[in-house]
Amino acid sequence: MHQSGQIRLIALGLIRNGEYIFVSQGYDYAKGAYFYRALGGGVEFGENSLVALKREFQEEIQAELNHIEYLGCLENIFTYNGQPCHEVIQLYKCGFTDPKLYQLERLVFKEGKHEKVALWINIKHFQSGSLKLVPEEFLDYL
Repeated sequence: MHQSGQIRLIALGLIRNGEYIFVSQGYDYAKGAYFYRALGGGVEFGENSLVALKREFQEEIQAELNHIEYLGCLENIFTYNGQPCHEVIQLYKCGFTDPKLYQLERLVFKEGKHEKVALWINIKHFQSGSLKLVPEEFLDYL
């Protein structure tokens, strides 16, 4: 996770199915609010972001990716659980190799010691502001 004063390099995969995107749900205890973000994770030393993206999806939800396309780089400076955070995001558009993953309503997975939930959410909920997608610049890629 985040260490104070560190910039974290991450790779995230934007997976879309019609008007829905596949996101994990997070909770910020300091703000008392849920948020959603694309799946992925940290790039390890000596690893490029594409390799990290594939590894993270394999580790977290045992999913293979296809149709991977680089979208761009985002910088995200934010506060999470009261702590300042700074990420550089390598963003990819991709799909699931296994068509069954497009049929799921929700998928519970482990990230470290924490249990998390990934689900398909209609983009209109993020565009209207009724649900929070982070970072907000992701909306530009939808």
